[in-house]
Amino acid sequence: MGWDGLAGQATNRLEPLLQQFFSDPLQWLDKSNPRFIDFKDRTAEKALWLDIRFNSPWVHARLAAMAQCQKQGQSSFSAPKMSGSVVRMEELWQDYFSDPSQWWDNRFVKKSPKYPDFKHKRTYEGLWIESWLNPHWVKSKISTMALGYIESGGGSKSWVQDSLCNGDDVSKFCQEGPLKEALHIVELMVQKNLRAPINAYVGLLKGCIRRKALAEGKQVHALIVQSGLDSDIFLRRTLVDMYAKCGSVLDARKVFNTMPEHNLYSWTAIISAYADHEQVEEAMNLFQQMQKAGIAPDKVAFVVVLKACARIAALEHGKQLHSDIIKSGFESEVVIGNALIDMYAKCGCLEQASQVFNNMCERDVVSWTAMITGYAKCGFIKDARNLFNNMNERDVVSWSAMIEGYAQNGLDKEALGLYEQMKKEGVKPNNVTCIVLLNACSKIAALEQGKQLHSQIIKSGFEMDVVVGSALVDMYAKCGCIEHARQVFNNMSERDVVSWTAMIEGYAQQGLGKEALTLLEQMQREGTKPNEVTYVSVLSACSHSGLVDEGCHLFNSMCKDYGVSPTMKHYACMVDLLGRAGRLADAEDFIKKMPIQADAVVWMTLLGAARNHGHVEIGRHAFDCVVKLESENAAAYVLLANIYAAAGRIDEVTKIRKESRLVGL
Repeated sequence: MGWDGLAGQATNRLEPLLQQFFSDPLQWLDKSNPRFIDFKDRTAEKALWLDIRFNSPWVHARLAAMAQCQKQGQSSFSAPKMSGSVVRMEELWQDYFSDPSQWWDNRFVKKSPKYPDFKHKRTYEGLWIESWLNPHWVKSKISTMALGYIESGGGSKSWVQDSLCNGDDVSKFCQEGPLKEALHIVELMVQKNLRAPINAYVGLLKGCIRRKALAEGKQVHALIVQSGLDSDIFLRRTLVDMYAKCGSVLDARKVFNTMPEHNLYSWTAIISAYADHEQVEEAMNLFQQMQKAGIAPDKVAFVVVLKACARIAALEHGKQLHSDIIKSGFESEVVIGNALIDMYAKCGCLEQASQVFNNMCERDVVSWTAMITGYAKCGFIKDARNLFNNMNERDVVSWSAMIEGYAQNGLDKEALGLYEQMKKEGVKPNNVTCIVLLNACSKIAALEQGKQLHSQIIKSGFEMDVVVGSALVDMYAKCGCIEHARQVFNNMSERDVVSWTAMIEGYAQQGLGKEALTLLEQMQREGTKPNEVTYVSVLSACSHSGLVDEGCHLFNSMCKDYGVSPTMKHYACMVDLLGRAGRLADAEDFIKKMPIQADAVVWMTLLGAARNHGHVEIGRHAFDCVVKLESENAAAYVLLANIYAAAGRIDEVTKIRKESRLVGL
């Protein structure tokens, strides 16, 4: 791209260039004339302006660090020319070998050859092993270097070596450090027959749980086996929890089955695994097996299974558990009472929930919130508000429950109004509150309130939350601010399938089909697997942009290459795609070849296309299919009447109107 072509695509183009610059500053020339660009790539026509209008927010912190380094006489981000560069690299290598603890070994996580092999923890200066600027003496040092380990004499230290010798440091790094780097350290220890402490493995497994990193979790499991620690009961229980939280219940069960003995904690872990995946029948079976094995459940086990029953409204199982709780004497426990209220409320049994609430000897804010949530979810907003108003103490969770109740019942303005009252009373929102409010802003296109909320999110530090970020993308997109949505999306440090789908859906709503397809390709390249919702969004984008061939290819690829089984929504998107393009016969033929019976929505889509293109015969056929499935679908009668009117068949218009009156429409 030419230098003068960046302004129009500033956000999208500058982000990767800035990433490239900070990862490999030696590839850039530092320009000094204020009329010229600030930095120019040595090998390509790429340029950067350090201008606040274009830069992403994270750049400014780096620029501040640059200024500080320059004050201290250092050249942190742009090396001096030629001989000066060699001098600077000499200094940096001396610094590295004298105290490697100040440097990150970046080779394990390098994304491209242009990333430095070593990065200074404070100044972010970089060292490249393969560099023409390296002094000759460095090569002999490098030749003794193993991956992640440096044999250095003269009192020099190796950061990894020191870590291997200090079990406490290893444990702390595994609990707090980057997952992949911590995992690599433990791998090195295993290779050198050094025993990592159990807490290190626990820290790694918990890191896998936080990131839903199943592949890394399996690597940790393999290291545990290699280290001979697989018989440790605590590690096995944590493995069960890791596999369950990372989405592999089968692996969790395999670990559980290989345990020589089970205690209450291991039983609770495997029961929780099935409960978290809404397999209540199996969770209940295991719960009963535990009791038959002579292990009495504690209140934690009861709460786990009650939550599972609440999640899928398994009322009969919930009642059975309530009976067991009474027999076990846990009925007076506040946490049990709260779980019972939640279970009954989510099963739609507000009378029983209220009875448990009224019989509780002691109530906390969770008890009140559970009852408020129950009323709100069932649509009894006035009852929920009365209970909310009578609370002596209201925390952010109870406020959020009431706000969510309004939002779920379509009272989005009331939800936003209650948030204003919440702020006046000095209660700060949490990430859940922000997500609910952003969704409310999306529904009613309340852009200004959405922007204010975005500001509050930044102040509260929630912008790094992937769910909050996804909700922000969705809010801006649905308010028509697609550029703001993309800016939020680009600045997200972590993205999941929901984030990508929200951005793709935003493009679809704006009719930007090519942008949606490009983003889908990027999503797949970066290793995020699209789900069925993603494909609905991108097919819709193709439909609104007239990209018929691309949409058809995508539909076939979705089924054959990615194993996503099409749902009725996907079929409706394909009918809409063909119908909008005027290919009504192809759309009708597509419906006939569907492996499942088309519903009224699919036929209504075809009927709408027939209305737009004035096709009487296909319109009549689609109408007949709709009324067979939904005899009182008034919109179908209106569309068919419009088709006849456009064709000048007034008698048919009169006839269809009479038919609509006969069926009571």
